[in-house]
Amino acid sequence: MERLLPLGRDTMKQFILFIVLISFIDMFSQLPIMSPFAKSLGAAPALIGIAVGMYSFSNMFGNILAGYWIDRHGAKKVLISGFFLTGLILILYVFVTTPWQLIAVRFIHGLFSGFLVPAAFTVIANSRKDGKQGKSMAVSGVAVGISAIIGPAFGGIVASKFGVNWVFIIIAAIMLLIVVISYFIIPNKPVPITRKIEPPVTTLFSLVKAPMLAVSFIGAFSLMFAQGVLAYMLPLQVESLQLETQYSGILMSTFGITAILIFALPTNRLFDHYQYQNTMMIGMSIIGIALILLSLSSTLFLLFICMIIYGMGFALLFPSISAMLVKNTDEETRGKAFGLFYAFFSLGVVVGSSLTGVLSVSFAAGYIIAACILFVSTISLLLYFRRKASVSESLQ
Repeated sequence: MERLLPLGRDTMKQFILFIVLISFIDMFSQLPIMSPFAKSLGAAPALIGIAVGMYSFSNMFGNILAGYWIDRHGAKKVLISGFFLTGLILILYVFVTTPWQLIAVRFIHGLFSGFLVPAAFTVIANSRKDGKQGKSMAVSGVAVGISAIIGPAFGGIVASKFGVNWVFIIIAAIMLLIVVISYFIIPNKPVPITRKIEPPVTTLFSLVKAPMLAVSFIGAFSLMFAQGVLAYMLPLQVESLQLETQYSGILMSTFGITAILIFALPTNRLFDHYQYQNTMMIGMSIIGIALILLSLSSTLFLLFICMIIYGMGFALLFPSISAMLVKNTDEETRGKAFGLFYAFFSLGVVVGSSLTGVLSVSFAAGYIIAACILFVSTISLLLYFRRKASVSESLQ
């Protein structure tokens, strides 16, 4: 028999959103500090890129493993295990003294933190009504937006005032506290398996081959490719402009503030009034424009303008691809689908940060590369949906 605190349905939903917020703060707080931290350990540009991207590389495997465990054992066990293990691993950053040690800790950190987000979003998705997936994911995006505000600013300011180690120590303490709270609050609700369980590889291929899920995965990869480039390049751009380190975090928070306004205001209704693929492609294009403008920016004021535009694109893209996934899955496959979805998120960050690091390109060139990926993806999807529409018309 479960021991739960007597919480209402609305309170439970709010707590799950809080779980999402903490999960993303773990990632967002690293954005303004990881490149400078790796550089302070004597890492070359290529190793800086690997250090930034290694978290997301191992995060892919954590996401996929989480998907299977969620569908077999329920989200509660996966969440609690993820928070506990991630909290312990964060302490290891305090003892890092070389670039390769940092890369090793990043690998383990990313692996265990990969359990968190798929489990949290599966709980949210399974609790929503059909036809409201877009608004649901937009509201969930409020938690992501808040973490995008708090995380980078927290990471940048704490690292600047007290040292980078305190960023990891504080987040570790919060995560371990969440473990205790989650045990008493989150109910176990394993998904009943009503059909034959396919082998893991077969399931992955069947999910990737589903056209609308593939579109969602492309959107996830494109978004986080841009995010990976931004995480690598923006702190270095701020440093080159001789601005204080904390401005990297404040700039990252700016796009979060913009996104959360769109998520939380009545504008969140537009996600269920327009086709998800349309808002997705508009969002991708806006992010591409923001990156091009970032490559041309040389003042703090212009950087803030660019991050506002970036936030608008993020606010359109993230709920659209999430809702597209929910609409095209059921409760028996949703955990695996979300695991694979966030694996593509992680893959995008890995490729974005690592590629720009290995190529040793300037921040301007890095932004342009990311913008080109977004524009190519947008054009390809636009052609696909137009061809699909024309085929449908010809069959009528």
